Amino acid sequence: MSFKDYLEHSRSIFDRLYPDNKITTVEYEGPNIIVYTKDETLFSKRDDLARQIAQELRRRILIRPDPEIMMPEEEAKSIIEGIVPEKAGLHDIYFEADTGEAVIEADEPSILTARDSDYITRIKSETKWSPRAVRSPPMHSRTVKEMREILREFKQERRIFLHNLGLKLNAPLMEGENWIRMTALGGHREVGRSATLVSTNNSRILVDCGMLNTADGDKPWEGAPYLYLPEAQPFSSLDAVVLTHAHLDHSGVLPILFKYGYEGPVYMTAPTRDLAALLQQDYIKVAYSEGKKSPYDSKHIREMVKRSVILKYNETTDITRDTRLTFYNAGHILGSSSVHLHIGEGLYNIVLSGDVKFEKSWLFNAAHNRFPRVETFMTESTYAGRDDYSHTRSDAYNSLIDIVNRTFDRGGSVLVPVFAVGRSQEVMLSLEQAIREKQIPECKVYCDGMIMEATAIHAAYPEFLNRDLREKIMVKGENPFMSPVFKRVESSNERKDICDSTESCIVLATSGMMNGGPVMEYFRSWVDNPKHSLVFVGYQADGTLGRRIQRGSQELTLSDGGRVNKYPVRISIETAEGFSGHSDKKQLIAYIATMQPKPHRILVNHGDGEKSLEFSKLLRSKFGVEAVALKNLETIRLY
Repeated sequence: MSFKDYLEHSRSIFDRLYPDNKITTVEYEGPNIIVYTKDETLFSKRDDLARQIAQELRRRILIRPDPEIMMPEEEAKSIIEGIVPEKAGLHDIYFEADTGEAVIEADEPSILTARDSDYITRIKSETKWSPRAVRSPPMHSRTVKEMREILREFKQERRIFLHNLGLKLNAPLMEGENWIRMTALGGHREVGRSATLVSTNNSRILVDCGMLNTADGDKPWEGAPYLYLPEAQPFSSLDAVVLTHAHLDHSGVLPILFKYGYEGPVYMTAPTRDLAALLQQDYIKVAYSEGKKSPYDSKHIREMVKRSVILKYNETTDITRDTRLTFYNAGHILGSSSVHLHIGEGLYNIVLSGDVKFEKSWLFNAAHNRFPRVETFMTESTYAGRDDYSHTRSDAYNSLIDIVNRTFDRGGSVLVPVFAVGRSQEVMLSLEQAIREKQIPECKVYCDGMIMEATAIHAAYPEFLNRDLREKIMVKGENPFMSPVFKRVESSNERKDICDSTESCIVLATSGMMNGGPVMEYFRSWVDNPKHSLVFVGYQADGTLGRRIQRGSQELTLSDGGRVNKYPVRISIETAEGFSGHSDKKQLIAYIATMQPKPHRILVNHGDGEKSLEFSKLLRSKFGVEAVALKNLETIRLY
């Protein structure tokens, strides 16, 4: 059925089931069919009708108000402000023009949505926008606001982009033999520059596009995936990009695709979009501050945001003519996902784990491992080595308390290199609890780098946190991230004052592997003083400064303001085990052992050196399935 015939068929079903529908336009928006109507009842009260028609068409149907009847945003905002009662605690109103929704942020959104209230009905009737009441985030996020502004700025371009995507998704399939291949473009038998290409006779899908943690800013392509392979060239030939999570070793090179011709969609969760943009912008900032080149500019990050397609966990959508995508919680960082690809009409199913944590943490629920079908499963192996058995969160908490107390007893301060996303929030929760329960002395905890902004993004997406933390923040109003013990470092002068102070404190600073960022200023100031402690709480990749220090380097040669100086390492080097966002070998085996259904083939990636190879051998012997650790540049045929 042609595009025109398909949409006319949709309209005819509405005419049959709801004759007075006042439908003005029916069009594609990505994989969805959008119906615009001037009938208020149809767009506000007939979700049942949309579901009924969606089942008949096998396409998701969304009903929206026609833009012609929607009140201008400023006028609508004024009307809504007059309707929302003071007791609801109105914080903000913003409009999502592409969906026709007026999002109302309030302290008590339940007042607006209560059954015996008419606030929502009045707003809908008077503004012709579909109101959505949500609880106000307890922390302001500059990044979340910028994302809204970008999407608003490009709303007309996005509408055209999504319409064209819908046309492409509904193009006829290519006739001939079905086949499925997977090509290792990065992150295979190594940690960093994760990139895997899934190819069929009808589509090419790139999963992740990251950079090496040891990448030289002056030679960015040396830390990039093997994107110049014929399979990935030209970038315009890619049908879809899927991003598992925001860490730079998975997202750091993604804007390069848009610099060199990619104009297609990037599928991710909402927090992944916001965090990836934050980290990529910081990467540019750090590169220029160190006199190095960035392989892309801010405009390429904006292109990524403009072409993002946001999915929730457990929501399935078509991403190519023959492939459907579903994201599942990976438990690693905010918005991190395992990727389920359903190819063809029941032909083949692939799950790529991404980075996973198969254990409930202070922030997230354990990774999901129940899937509709899975023939091939790709697992990470960061901590799957022979001796990689991680400690519990309780071990991590007690270890950190012990290190802080010992350091403070000798009059020193504690420096913790952290990733802005994930580890920093877990360490913050631990320190807030330890200070509140008086297990460590009351002190200032300085957060330097992007930590507080990344934390605000966590607060903006409470639905991605575990239930205990979500209820604590959103229901009980007890936000541990807003504790007065945390102090944001705003300037280099403030950083210098902290370094020179004789008062014991704790500093959380980026970057987590000490490849740059503000952590280096504290380190240079304290490195030769044995009173202080440097505490590693996250993974240190081979080739990073953090790994060299952790392995016991006694003297380091570091660049300092254009000069190269030698520094004796006298600061106490500590590791608080158990904060990792990755599963250890025991957890990975448990994840696979309890996976439903059982995969027929397991591919192993994201592990240093021979860890992936060793783990694949273990999986073969333990589960009796084919298990392979591909090398970068290798291709395997799956079907």
